[in-house]
Amino acid sequence: MGKSLMEDLVIEKLSTVYDPEVPVNIWELGLVYGIEFPKPNEVIITMTLTAPGCPIADQIVQEVHDVVLTLDGIDEVSVNLTFEPAWGPERMSEVARLELGFDI
Repeated sequence: MGKSLMEDLVIEKLSTVYDPEVPVNIWELGLVYGIEFPKPNEVIITMTLTAPGCPIADQIVQEVHDVVLTLDGIDEVSVNLTFEPAWGPERMSEVARLELGFDI
């Protein structure tokens, strides 16, 4: 399976994870900064949260790990949480901006 197809499958899984305070998934919110495949069966996801003090940060990170690990061909998932650069609404997709009522 090629990297781009696997990356699409990872994105599909990430699109099922929601920040409980926002009715938009983490992919559309722009919380995912990077998806890397150091080995064919391993993925590293670099992501952030909408706020550094998010009380359910561990829960979101665990959910990201768990949903991506369900993919056939992925045996190892690492989730790196970063706050650099800080997340801002400009990182949201057009879909997320419309959903949340931001002017685009």
